[in-house]
Amino acid sequence: MDTSESGTEPQPAAADEAKQTRRGWRRWAMDTRPLRIPAYRRLWSSTIVTAVGSQLTAVAVPKQIYDITGSSAWVGAASLAGLLPLIVFALWGGAIADSMDRRKLLLITNSGIAVTSVLFWLQAVAGLASVAVLMVLLAVQQAFWGLNAPARNASIARLVPKEQLAAASALGSTVLQTGQVVGPLLAGVLIPVIGLPELYLIDALALCVTVWAVHRLPSLPPLATTGTRRAGLREIAEGFRYIAAHKVLLLSFLADIIAMVFGMPRALFPQLASQTYAPYGEGLALGLLFAAIPIGAVVGGLFSGTFSRARRHGWMVIGAVVAWGAAIAGFGLSGSLWLAVVFLAAAGMADMVSMVFRGAILLSAATDEMRGRMQGVFTVVVAGGPRLADVLHGTAGSVFGARTAVAGGGLLVVAVMLSLAFAVPALRRYRV
Repeated sequence: MDTSESGTEPQPAAADEAKQTRRGWRRWAMDTRPLRIPAYRRLWSSTIVTAVGSQLTAVAVPKQIYDITGSSAWVGAASLAGLLPLIVFALWGGAIADSMDRRKLLLITNSGIAVTSVLFWLQAVAGLASVAVLMVLLAVQQAFWGLNAPARNASIARLVPKEQLAAASALGSTVLQTGQVVGPLLAGVLIPVIGLPELYLIDALALCVTVWAVHRLPSLPPLATTGTRRAGLREIAEGFRYIAAHKVLLLSFLADIIAMVFGMPRALFPQLASQTYAPYGEGLALGLLFAAIPIGAVVGGLFSGTFSRARRHGWMVIGAVVAWGAAIAGFGLSGSLWLAVVFLAAAGMADMVSMVFRGAILLSAATDEMRGRMQGVFTVVVAGGPRLADVLHGTAGSVFGARTAVAGGGLLVVAVMLSLAFAVPALRRYRV
């Protein structure tokens, strides 16, 4: 990789590795080597702010819709209203990210998201009380986010050396998971104090920090200079053909689909809280169940030094998905709330490992001219998998019972992942 393009400085590899060997407890802690690169540090720092700010809006929108309608069905409909734009624009955004300067695309899309947050704030201050307006704004916001995510993720490979991609992925994933824990808690504290409209305004101000950080990034134009770069249906289709031709990429997507569709039991959390764990207090049980997975993921990220230097990325993905399935099965078999929380936290740690190495594989195994499209598909898989899981687990829970559905799903994850890994060797053979 050209160090002038990436913003990194050339260093003697052997001497650098020897110098960076960590001793004692520090070798277990998060690998922060990518933060020594100014460009990546700016991108990562902006993520800290927006990870929390975006969760404020994620809480405010369903809260406002429920206040207007008094119906959870409308809250669910709003979630679906944002899904289609996200899917369409993530796929298209991946193609655009491969055809233009990614820094410029990030500036445009982050500015668009910020404007949308301001519009959310204005409608709340004006007291419009219109579900239709909220759903339109949510669709626009998700469209901008779909355009933004592929460019943001694909840019990382141009900012850090290949051997640090797993560490960079761990840093980014830890921040996002922390935002999922801190953001909703902060929203719950702030709504009674400053009111719901101001949550939108805080998110908009946080996005201004992101725009400033992206503005300071180096230019990230396409590396290939031959031919006209387009971003149409043909280019999107080329991305899918590229995935089909590179088994390790296809398997990395399938690994996430297997883990999330068969093993994400969040749709059954309310039923489990009201039935299995009711003696502990339904509200406490529900809060702990929803918080346990992201908390486990954050802990895994904080101790990512234990695994981020591994070179057998394929085996790390396989092991992490199997560990996720086993932990989910253990959760389904748990009659104790506290044991259930431990299993879910362990699942969150395994999911962090899976995220780190799937992200590193997508960045290292794909060429730069395809990275945007790979990240677009990745965004769709990450967004769509849990929603399919909600339908599957909700149905299975009604038919077989919640605990049976959860345990069965976890065991299915283990069986399918191991079968796929040994039937198709490309993933288990992949290493950096």
